Amino acid sequence: MALPKLDPQTIDRVIEMAWEDRTPFEAIETQFGLTEKQVIAVMRRFMQPSSFRMWRKRVTGRKTKHQHKRDFALGRFKSANQK
Repeated sequence: MALPKLDPQTIDRVIEMAWEDRTPFEAIETQFGLTEKQVIAVMRRFMQPSSFRMWRKRVTGRKTKHQHKRDFALGRFKSANQK
């Protein structure tokens, strides 16, 4: 999968947002233009294999990582670094 050219600061922020439990993939896509598959590719490429496996196990099936699966609409935490 072709990834857009990302600077190190952007990569760090994408990884940070992907690790956050309550930040959905849609928020990452809105802010950086990366689809869920591209976020997974970034995580796989820029993390150690064991860290990537731990992250994948953690987010697989998690309702909060997908906006359409969430039970709540209000009260979502929004980081000061997030647009």
